[in-house]
Amino acid sequence: MTGAVKGPAPVLLTSAQATSTTALLAGAAARRRLDTAVLTGPGTVEELAGRPVHWYGGPLAAARIAGPLGLALLEPEDDWLPRLPREFTRRRIELTTLAEAWTLRHPAFVKPPADKSIPPAVYPDGTRLPRTGERIGPDTPVLVSEPVTFAAEYRLFLLDGQVLTGSRYARFGRLDPAPLTEAATAFAARLLDAVGDTLPSAVALDVGPIADPYDPAEHWAVVEANLPWFAHCYAADPDRVLDVVLRAAGPAAALSPADRRFARAARTAGTATG
Repeated sequence: MTGAVKGPAPVLLTSAQATSTTALLAGAAARRRLDTAVLTGPGTVEELAGRPVHWYGGPLAAARIAGPLGLALLEPEDDWLPRLPREFTRRRIELTTLAEAWTLRHPAFVKPPADKSIPPAVYPDGTRLPRTGERIGPDTPVLVSEPVTFAAEYRLFLLDGQVLTGSRYARFGRLDPAPLTEAATAFAARLLDAVGDTLPSAVALDVGPIADPYDPAEHWAVVEANLPWFAHCYAADPDRVLDVVLRAAGPAAALSPADRRFARAARTAGTATG
């Protein structure tokens, strides 16, 4: 009796920019005997052609390699945050364009929905926002929200509607990693019960309690939803983070029907064709 024919071994491909999360995920991949590679140029893509590839790195590099390597990159829809019920955001949030944001005449927190093409920050008004450049233009989508202060911020890595791992990463805007709390997990569970089917099956979710000097009660809110394949894991369990990354950025052939609308390539094509 002959054994089953095995296909090419899967590989975790990471960007050349070394970070603590890249090292942790590479270690987690090695523990489960998953091959790893570093993207150093077009030659890397040629060498990996035909193999099942999973990606951890930035969206610009991902855009270049997704087609040749057959990658499906999951990301939340641009308007996911402003569509949430107010009980989960605790602030006004609008999806608009950079051109519209230029007309703002009051302070607002402005950021792109997914990437970091515009530095996320509270801008005094629209005149302080970046103008056109290599990665941005008037039609660049941005989220504009009412400024609030989060007393703490937690990143949770979700798979199939469940919190696999996570950690605190900041207190009052300053980096301060610490273990995940029951309160953060409980808020995420309540959110997922209400709107879980509006997210990809693998996603990173940032949440935290808002600091309000006029209200001592602890009110939790969503900070944002993130790309797991471009998110720091901080004090989260890297083995479980890897589980989320592998699902969020892997072979398009393995994409589930429910995740197809969250695939970056499909969404880009839809935008291009109107």
